[in-house]
Amino acid sequence: MEQVRARDGTTIVVHSTGVGPGIVVMHGGGVTIDVYRRLATALADRFTVHLYNRRGRADAPPRSMPYTVDQEIDDVAAVLAHTGSGYVIGHSGGGFLALEAALRLPIDGLALYDAAVSIDGSFPSAWLAPAQAALRAGDTARSLAITTAGINSQMVAGKLPLSVRIAIIRAFLRTPIGRTMGELLPATLDEAALILAHDGPATRWAGVSAEVLLACGAGGPPYYVEQNAALARALPRARTLTIARSGHDAINRAHPRTVEPLADFFGAPVRPERTPHS
Repeated sequence: MEQVRARDGTTIVVHSTGVGPGIVVMHGGGVTIDVYRRLATALADRFTVHLYNRRGRADAPPRSMPYTVDQEIDDVAAVLAHTGSGYVIGHSGGGFLALEAALRLPIDGLALYDAAVSIDGSFPSAWLAPAQAALRAGDTARSLAITTAGINSQMVAGKLPLSVRIAIIRAFLRTPIGRTMGELLPATLDEAALILAHDGPATRWAGVSAEVLLACGAGGPPYYVEQNAALARALPRARTLTIARSGHDAINRAHPRTVEPLADFFGAPVRPERTPHS
């Protein structure tokens, strides 16, 4: 572990493993870096993988309010500079933030998996207001049931009556990952609101100069396939990849069919590794 000074003076804890060029992982909402450790291990024989908890989670500092994209970009900028890394992996909400960061920071290679961007209204939004209302009322199970069904439009379970889904979520909230997701639900809803507030045409990201891999799982929400296609048309150096037999959490499970395309993408030389800050 290393401690990195953020722009506002707080401390970011970076967990690093492996050898080779540096990759910084921007994790999704509702989780901590713990679910990405298998991914880091799978890449560690070829790359140095740097994990850090985004604000409001585990060993990270609290979020500054109001929550903005700027504070997320400031933090990843500090991690990139400290580690000398030129590569970034972004997943889900972290994929949106990584794409925003690539507009401003010198990122050489960017791999996104199920990046939660909203292109001309493509990201589901009808669920957010009722989920926020349920959370304000103190009903975490109801809020999370609405959230999971709203985001995961492909799931059969999402078609079940709400009362049944709430009962399932109540049981889920008693598991370790469920407790984490429940505790982080306020941050998850804030992140979803931020993503929707940045809705627009794919061309708003046309200034990204990095080489970009736009990956998604064939078993995940179908809107990611459409969004990736739109981004690939707008970004100057992007290509898409749909991974068979993979859902939204496939990147956490680190199956070779997910890991190897990432390793191949970053294995292609782009620019020399930067010199880390001492």
